[in-house]
Amino acid sequence: MVTDDSQRTETREGAEPHATGPVAVIVGPPGAGKSTVAAALAERLGVPVHDVDTAIEAAEQRSISDIFVDDGEAAFRALERAEVVRSLAQEVGVIALGGGAVMHADTEADLAGHVVVFLDVAIADASRRIGFDRSRPLLSVNPRATWTKMMNARRPTYERVATHRVDTAGRTPEQVVDEIVSLLAPEPAA
Repeated sequence: MVTDDSQRTETREGAEPHATGPVAVIVGPPGAGKSTVAAALAERLGVPVHDVDTAIEAAEQRSISDIFVDDGEAAFRALERAEVVRSLAQEVGVIALGGGAVMHADTEADLAGHVVVFLDVAIADASRRIGFDRSRPLLSVNPRATWTKMMNARRPTYERVATHRVDTAGRTPEQVVDEIVSLLAPEPAA
């Protein structure tokens, strides 16, 4: 992994944008700003944005929370997995994955070769952004402790799938997008 001078960004070599696939896939924990950053990045690049969670809610005509409560996490994860597979095969812009999507071993493998941006965030920033309200089913009991435990379990996977790691702490979505755009720019020929 290559780290720049500011220590905010880490880059994994070897991933190039797919000619017909997504320009970038945004991953990270709840509160990292995936949906906001993906939308702003897509707008900046002039490409479509596709949020996997939003697509599932639209297809199911109910919220993620309702799916969890009514059908259980396993049912949601099956819907999520199917939408991730479809998205990676068919979407050409910026894709935002839900925080747990990368934990499926097949999804981790499917991300190989794609440009994946891990939006890293500390609990202080995440809690300000999402408020740890009841709309997040996995964070409904003792949200801070649950988020910390979840992040500790998921961090190695986020880091493994990431082409780039961008720290979002104390930064606006525009600042994060500026950095991602610079990371996506082709390096000048030597």
